[in-house]
Order: sequence, then C-alpha cells, then structure tokens
Amino acid sequence: MQRNATTQFPILLVHGLFGFDRIGGFELFHGIKQALRAGGARVFIPYLSATHCNEARGEQLLAQIDRVLAGTGAARVNLIGHSQGALAARYAAALAPEKVASVTSVSGPNQGSELADFLRKALTPGRLPGHVARGVATLFADFISLLDGQAQLSPTAVAALATLTTEGVGAFNDKYPQGLPKHWGGNGPDRVNGVRYYSWSGTLPEATGEASEPLQAFCRAFSGYFITEAEQNDGLVGRFSSHLGKVIRSDYPMDHIESINPGGTTLRKGTAPTELYLRHAERLRKAGL
Repeated sequence: MQRNATTQFPILLVHGLFGFDRIGGFELFHGIKQALRAGGARVFIPYLSATHCNEARGEQLLAQIDRVLAGTGAARVNLIGHSQGALAARYAAALAPEKVASVTSVSGPNQGSELADFLRKALTPGRLPGHVARGVATLFADFISLLDGQAQLSPTAVAALATLTTEGVGAFNDKYPQGLPKHWGGNGPDRVNGVRYYSWSGTLPEATGEASEPLQAFCRAFSGYFITEAEQNDGLVGRFSSHLGKVIRSDYPMDHIESINPGGTTLRKGTAPTELYLRHAERLRKAGL
C-alpha cells in the first residue's frame, strides 16, 4: 500500500555525534530518506560537523535550513534529529522558531547521557581506576572506528562528548528548555512558540543468545555503564532522558544505532525502523505540518 508522507514542509534528517556519510558500512539514515521520498515527502540530510558542541552544530543547521527554504520556497521545515542531532534541532527551533514547524527527537540525549558521564570520568586522569578507564576508553575508540575507519577519539571528539554529559546538556537546557518535560519521565509541552515537539526512542531488547551485529554488541556493552537508567536505555541514551514534547514511545525494542535503520533491520516486535519515520511523516501531515 502506498504511504502518504506528503508533509506541508520539507523534512530534514539531522545526524548526531560521530555522524558520517555511512554508519558501519551503511548509508546514514539507510532507506529512511528513500522511503519518505517515495511517500511524497521532500527530504534533505544536512551534514553537520561530526564532532562539535551542540550550539556550533545548531548554527550549522540554521545555515542549511536557510538553504533548504531558499531552494524549495517553503516557509518552514520539519526537523527530525537523531542522538545529538536532536539537540542541534532544538537549538535551531529555539533561535528561529519562525523557520521550524516541528522538532522530533529520535533517541536524543535531552537530559544528557550516563555513558557520556562515565566516559568523561574515564578520560580524566585519576577519576577512575586505570584498568577501568583504559577498558571503556578503548571500547569507545573501537566503536568510533567501526562507525568510520578513519575516525579517532581526538581531543575535539572528547570535547564534543563532554557537551553530551548530564552536566553539559543541563547547561544547554538552561538556555533552550523548549519542549522539555517538567517531571522526570513525563511528556513536555507539545507546542512552544509555534513549534511542535515530539520524541521517540528505544531500549535494548533482551539478549537472544544469537550472535549480534558488531554495532549491537557495542551498544549492549555500553549499557552496563548506566546506573540511573540501568536496563532502561538503548546503549548510549537512557529511555527517560530522551523524552521531549509529545512522547510517542520510548521503549521500542531497538538499540541506539538501529533507530536510524542501518541495514534495513526489523524491530523484534515486527516494526521496521523505517516504518516509524513513515508513520511520523503521516502524523506531521495530519497536523498540517
């Protein structure tokens, strides 16, 4: 059945930290862009710095929003941000709400990431026992290398990672609170300054004992460093930390990388990640966005 994803305003799919043209051998937002376009949506993928702070990436996004508006003649855009891309989208909407119709956070660290907290300690001499620090730092460096063989855990990357800690995002939230829940684990306001806010995310599914993909294995290993949201995270971001605006669902059975559909996977309960984006485009269309 042909899907109707013909939103009034163009959709921009915004990548997160360590976002590259390809993720683990697969195109960024694999299949999602094509599926949305097949449904009638105008879709663009703005490429932001792979490692930079939230505000700098937000400024880059604002510049690319202007180019999309000029090229399409549209009055506004719909932003769908994955991971740190959600923070860039929030920044753009806070500074230029007249240009943004909606912000959707997909697995966004909207209250920070416990994994980023732990990594920051690991990368600060003396904060953790040496063998613990080396273990998690090596694990994360290997993860980045798998995303892109040319990438490294550089000082710039470490600085960018610090902006995703609970403290770093807390400072960001003090300046740009639009769409945030007032109570932990709740919904936030679904409309602020004329911008609609939505979110969805997942939690690690139960291990099946079958061999997992390398990226899934990393997410499962990272999950062990969560305390507040132990067993309620996708490997990189906690379930309730991801909440923003109208929460569509925050416990889809998927890890952090699966939420951008590498390899066209299907979620354990029968829903392909691409389907979530198509449903959301239909949701935006029905809302007049």
